[in-house]
Amino acid sequence: MTWPVPELDTVAQFRALAAGVRGAAVTERVLDTPFEQVWALLTDFEHGFGLVEPDMRDVRVVGTAEERVELLARSRFGFRARLNAVLRPGFFWAQSRFLVLGFAAVPESPGSTRVALTGGLRVPGRAALVPVGIRRAGVKSAARLDAALRAG
Repeated sequence: MTWPVPELDTVAQFRALAAGVRGAAVTERVLDTPFEQVWALLTDFEHGFGLVEPDMRDVRVVGTAEERVELLARSRFGFRARLNAVLRPGFFWAQSRFLVLGFAAVPESPGSTRVALTGGLRVPGRAALVPVGIRRAGVKSAARLDAALRAG
């Protein structure tokens, strides 16, 4: 007898991870853009990421090792964060002392991509986000991503 092995795509994995973070809200959107283009923009941390994430003014990659990425981010308000992240094809999750953010993407159909986003202020030492404006920020980020892809 063999047991079934569930296979979750990266968006489903992302939803499962975010479900373990109290206060996290996942925003999903299907974009009429191929996965490769969507993923290239999302993971262009130093140039494209600020187009999508409304609070990020400057992001620099300061280290990489296999699927680990370390980013130094500055918000439009001048706050700085050192984000430790996991980056895999179609999956990104980053945390600092005060921030959690992440996104995932998977091809939906030929020429379109399903994207999932979350993020917010982290309660230090806990798997929880401050639940102020998270849904609104996710919707805004998804719209900015769509607009950046259409313009690019």
